[in-house]
Amino acid sequence: MKTIFVVDDNRTNLIVSEEALSEHYEVITMLSGALVFELLNDVVPDLILLDILMPEMDGFAVLKKLKGDDRYADIPVIFLTSKNDIDTEVLGFEMGVVDFIIKPFSKPVLLNRIKNILHMESVIRKRTINLQERTEQLLRLQNSMAYVLANMVENRDKLTGEHIERTTCYIKILLESMNECNVYVNEIKDWNIDVISSTARLHDLGKIGIADSIINKPGKLTGEEYEHVKTHTHIGERIIDQIANQAGDDVFLLNARVFAGTHHEKWDGTGYPRGLKEMSIPLQGRIMAIVDVYDALVSDRPYRKAMTHEEAVEIIRVNSGTHFDPYIVDAFLLCKDKFQKAVGKETSGGKN
Repeated sequence: MKTIFVVDDNRTNLIVSEEALSEHYEVITMLSGALVFELLNDVVPDLILLDILMPEMDGFAVLKKLKGDDRYADIPVIFLTSKNDIDTEVLGFEMGVVDFIIKPFSKPVLLNRIKNILHMESVIRKRTINLQERTEQLLRLQNSMAYVLANMVENRDKLTGEHIERTTCYIKILLESMNECNVYVNEIKDWNIDVISSTARLHDLGKIGIADSIINKPGKLTGEEYEHVKTHTHIGERIIDQIANQAGDDVFLLNARVFAGTHHEKWDGTGYPRGLKEMSIPLQGRIMAIVDVYDALVSDRPYRKAMTHEEAVEIIRVNSGTHFDPYIVDAFLLCKDKFQKAVGKETSGGKN
């Protein structure tokens, strides 16, 4: 049985409300708004009938406090009032009330209005749950797709050494640090870190179009070979565009495309494939540039041993404002120790 709070400083109204509703609902009556919050520690109602004009704490004050608390903000509230004016209704609806019932009210009207409100709330809740389930299912599908595609690339590169998994971890660490130190917080406030880090797995997707003989060459690349490797950014974009043409553009694919196409751009405009400069480089690319280079530096190469964490950090610090966005470097320097811990085990490198 659903529970309803009835809050009114008039005992007669409380009696009428209880008589009208008690056959269908568990009704708890109270004479003041303050009592609502005392009882909420033990009972969370399905709906609150709330008088507006009450001493000490009026209905608007109660409503404001309810909506300001995440635990109770979704409880539907109906105002009971003898005031029938537009300003009161506008203010009430703006603050989140779901309906008004004018006093004095009849029992049938009260009962039917509450039945309708609770039915609508139930329908909305069920649809919200279904939408959340479908969203979670889509996210699992997207994550699985990213994982499989990234593994296809990584399995071709015998020297990579779990580069994709490490950079995915670094992305999360760096985004958390950016939030903590207010670096581009307005730009990333709506980002889902799990989704963004999953799409970042596809930053090297275009390497699937690079010849095995170059991907797995045990030594430094020639100039011509390096130019060929650089085309993996465009190839990655084209592959993701083909997926989007079939599946439709969404946030996941849009972010994946940006990571694939911009993670080799440099702050001073000397990067590739487009030579973008400073803020013209999408934020995803500026973030990925740091984590990608860090992982490359602390990983072994056929032609050199891995650098120490301290050496890699110093290179990134020195190249702040040239290769890297200086603001993101500041955030990186604050979380650099977490990068070192995230490596976890000895790494072996590839042509990242």
